[in-house]
Amino acid sequence: MKQYRIIISGGGTGGHIFPAVAIARELESRFENLEILFIGARNRMEMEKVPNAGYNIKGLWISGVDRKISLKNFIFPIKLLHSIIRSFMITFKFKPDLVIGTGGFASFPIVFAASILGRSTLIQEQNSYAGVSNKVLSKYVNRICVSYENMERFFPKKKIQFAGNPIRKSILNFDLDIEDSKNFFNLNNENTTILVIGGSLGAKSINESISENISFFVENKLNLLWQTGVLYEETSKNTLTKIGLNTLNCYKFINQMHHAYAAADIIISRAGAIAISELSYVGKPVILIPSPNVAENHQMKNAQSLVNKNSALMVKDVDARLKLVETLEILVKNKNLQKKLGQNIKNLSMPLATSLIVDECLKIIKE
Repeated sequence: MKQYRIIISGGGTGGHIFPAVAIARELESRFENLEILFIGARNRMEMEKVPNAGYNIKGLWISGVDRKISLKNFIFPIKLLHSIIRSFMITFKFKPDLVIGTGGFASFPIVFAASILGRSTLIQEQNSYAGVSNKVLSKYVNRICVSYENMERFFPKKKIQFAGNPIRKSILNFDLDIEDSKNFFNLNNENTTILVIGGSLGAKSINESISENISFFVENKLNLLWQTGVLYEETSKNTLTKIGLNTLNCYKFINQMHHAYAAADIIISRAGAIAISELSYVGKPVILIPSPNVAENHQMKNAQSLVNKNSALMVKDVDARLKLVETLEILVKNKNLQKKLGQNIKNLSMPLATSLIVDECLKIIKE
């Protein structure tokens, strides 16, 4: 029986890694004899997360361009050239039947090299506004899986396949008993629960807004599930320790996110593409605070897309300290608005995205 070989590259953030792993899992369910190799960026989180998921990974000496004037930018061309040359070597040696890019620093060199060498390639554009790398790669790849409408603004229409963004399998099974999930976090079952998600490193504006307005949660008898991120764990814990209520909880990272989604009545989140896909599947009312520190300001565009469809509320990052809790208060007190937002965002869900993307992978391999 023929052994198929597939390279997957996605990293830098969980928003690129989780979809890559989800696609790998689905591919394994479709092939009896399959070898998967991941390509990532050295010293980035994928070099830990991917092996933990059970896959081999090779690292490239690559990083992004600093948006501020920095000495790091002067060596970027050297890193890029080095990574492209190494990608040619990896592709030539591994001889993949398909190379998939889900975003991150390492996706460009490996997908570009594979395309030039005549290997089948597929990229996944997760956002409503395409990044520079995928715009360039679109000229070379066989297929482009997208998650938003009107993406022919950026890519050749004949290569586009509307598929949505992959969702972690644990999230697909999130619909647990609400009371059991609240008990999992030792929350008061009678209280409204607010879930705050600021990303793996943490979001300064969100964390400061919650910390400075913690009395709001106490006075309104709200449960708080607060993912602070690595950088803000200690200060957030100190804030909650002073209050001493078990209904207010903070975590560096919430591993059991399916329980957190089930327990939540209202969610505050960044507006990354994968986060929005998961939030759409969950179907809870959401307040989005787009990160300003991303390429092409794509989180703002992602969030605005939902706001335009009456599927979420949005607070700009620069306004978060003044307006986030104010907006939350309005939502907490308006049950009809909660219901409307939850229903509308649920209608945007694409739970079969991973399967659709792998369907495209199979078509390309057979072409």
